[in-house]
Amino acid sequence: MEGFMSIDIFIIILATGVRLATPFLLAALGEMFVQRSGVYNLGVEGIMMMGAFAGFFATLQQGSPLLGIIVSLAIGALMGLIMAFVSVTFKAEQGISGIGLYMFGWGLSGLLFRLYVGGVTSIDGLKPIAIPMLSDIPLIGQVLFNHNVLVYTAFLLVPLSGIVLYKTSWGLNIRAVGNKPEAADTLGVSVVKIRYQCLIVGGMLAALAGAFLTIGQANMYADNITAGRGFIAIALVYFGRWSPWGILLGSLLFSMADSFQSMVQVLGINFPYELAVILPYMVTIIALAISYGRVWAPAALGKPFERGTRG
Repeated sequence: MEGFMSIDIFIIILATGVRLATPFLLAALGEMFVQRSGVYNLGVEGIMMMGAFAGFFATLQQGSPLLGIIVSLAIGALMGLIMAFVSVTFKAEQGISGIGLYMFGWGLSGLLFRLYVGGVTSIDGLKPIAIPMLSDIPLIGQVLFNHNVLVYTAFLLVPLSGIVLYKTSWGLNIRAVGNKPEAADTLGVSVVKIRYQCLIVGGMLAALAGAFLTIGQANMYADNITAGRGFIAIALVYFGRWSPWGILLGSLLFSMADSFQSMVQVLGINFPYELAVILPYMVTIIALAISYGRVWAPAALGKPFERGTRG
């Protein structure tokens, strides 16, 4: 236990927690924009699976993680477009549409993997990039400034998302469409266009979250590599009250608990294995329960828009 409490182990737990927060941040920030526009997408997990495979396969074929990122973004945009077509244009029930998209992504990614890869295959993924000078800061440098580019991207997207959402006309339009689509339409804002844009952006970020798992962390692809992270990301949007900073807090809360339980197992600490494994999920459930009743969802969330009607 003395070794477990050492400063080196503490740094490893924190640094691992920062890295493990990346897919949650990317997927949840994308879903935040989607829900802010009045749509909820339960297909995040399926998009992540497709992004994970697309990024892995492109990297495997061409040896370029950058190409893997680009391909995963394109796949995410396409799947976001599919969700928009079904739920916005055809006004299908959003929950059913999202589950259908999840099943589609889950089935297709597994099928393509078995057809074109067939088994566990390693790739050369993204390498950590130590930020000059910042990485030399004691404790903080090792925890925050020695990760790969997708980790930095995820954390930089937090303040950037806040700026876009609260300081730009596009962000104002998103919030208006998500709360009062009829009023936004009256003022000349295209509700359909905004929702399409948000679903595409959300799809791209979800796919990028999946790509991180294969080319930024595991350097391989396996069935169900996302392991429910997409659904957790959706829960984190609610926990974070549709705010980038709240989502950051929720992502770190879950990932630090996950990092802690991993270290408990690796070091063989005298701690119940079963409790260690479920610890991150327990933390998430407790956090959601505490925040229940104190969140304010976009007023039009889940409601299809019909011009000339009142939601």
